[in-house]
Amino acid sequence: MNFIHENFLLHSRTAENLYHSYACDQPILDYHSHLPPADIAANRKFANLFEIWLEGDHYKWRAMRANGVAEEFCTGNAAPYEKFAAWARTVPATIRNPLYHWTHLELKRYFGIDDLLDEHSGKSIWECANAALQNEELRTQGILKKFAVRMVCTTDDPCDDLAHHRAVAEAKPGFRMYPTFRPDKALLVNQPAAFNAWIARLERASNIAVTSLQTFLDAIKQRHDFFHSRGGRLSDHGIPYCHANPCSDREAEAIFAKARGGSAATATEHEQFASVLMLFFGNLDAARGWTKQLHLGALRSVNTRALKEIGPDTGFDTIGDWPQAEPLNKYLDLLQRENALPKMILYNLNPADNYVFSAALGSFQDGVTPGKIQFGSGWWFLDQKEAIEWQLNALSNNGLFSRFIGMLTDSRSFMSFPRHEYFRRVLCDLLGRDVEKGELPNDEKLLGAVVRDICFENARQFLGLEL
Repeated sequence: MNFIHENFLLHSRTAENLYHSYACDQPILDYHSHLPPADIAANRKFANLFEIWLEGDHYKWRAMRANGVAEEFCTGNAAPYEKFAAWARTVPATIRNPLYHWTHLELKRYFGIDDLLDEHSGKSIWECANAALQNEELRTQGILKKFAVRMVCTTDDPCDDLAHHRAVAEAKPGFRMYPTFRPDKALLVNQPAAFNAWIARLERASNIAVTSLQTFLDAIKQRHDFFHSRGGRLSDHGIPYCHANPCSDREAEAIFAKARGGSAATATEHEQFASVLMLFFGNLDAARGWTKQLHLGALRSVNTRALKEIGPDTGFDTIGDWPQAEPLNKYLDLLQRENALPKMILYNLNPADNYVFSAALGSFQDGVTPGKIQFGSGWWFLDQKEAIEWQLNALSNNGLFSRFIGMLTDSRSFMSFPRHEYFRRVLCDLLGRDVEKGELPNDEKLLGAVVRDICFENARQFLGLEL
């Protein structure tokens, strides 16, 4: 039997039936990704397996470094095939790492390749995949259609002109691409050079001269309105923890002026200013009926030598360990007091905080919108089988598992869409085990509807985006 077979990860008859009857044929709503909009708009054709599979993949780079592979073959100047060959040699060492599952699931689903990847099979797999990449169905738009992606949301700076989103909307390629408003750089009063450089971009994009805190907020709102006009209905923030200690308007103005003058805000000032901005963003989203996403808990660029030599987002981030409960609940409460709590998806990166997050949701549901505050799927270090189950179990014990809006790729790679299949198999196996143990009724109608909803329907209803 091939390693990736029809019942991969499914360990009971119930799990098999739930997956094959209710999960596997559901379309995909990929409501959070980091796919380059330009590649989708241009219907990029990948020259080789390196370009589509290894280019920019920090998951693989981390594994390769751990296997003694030199940086030249990760982010360096080695030739594409040499980098691929280094990865092929590494794959056998990834046994029990989710990369082993993902690697072979992706080879199977994109290229029909059943061989296990290693240094001996690498050459033939490289040639087979490269030949397949010449076909239309493996250009970027073909990939989205192949995997029944009805909608994909990219992650975009507020200053982006969204020209690629407009081009895709006008072309009507059979799927929708929507922008997501990610204003992280608006908080950087503790890094005045980066802050002021971003404001210069904001001024050009909004056509508003930023001369005060109020004009700064006006310019941001103008961009929020622009995203809305281009179909955007989601925002996103990558922050270590919720900022929930706002200062007065006068103090915020002083902090803003200090940063504009080139002086870095102190840690306390940064926290105060970020809190003011996060409440402002919450109000913008609530007024427009958007969904706010909070990606919390990442400790970024911990290897300062690597940061200096290679740059950010190259595989040198990790899980943070900040207190989350009080700032999270305080932030939600501050928005609730202002009647400005939007629909929200909370993503946790530290598994120790799963119950903190899943319990917080119940205090802020509104009795109107089912699952208004969502405990988002496992992400980054937690988007593998074990941690997906942890997230589902915490959600089940403290909230409504049946209202969960399911999986996303959170990826820069066009090879990541099988993560939805991976999640769906884990989901069905979890339910199948419960049935086999007598902890859930063997009611196909009930469980099949839950599986279908989590895979597709809940997200469709929750996000309210045109498909």
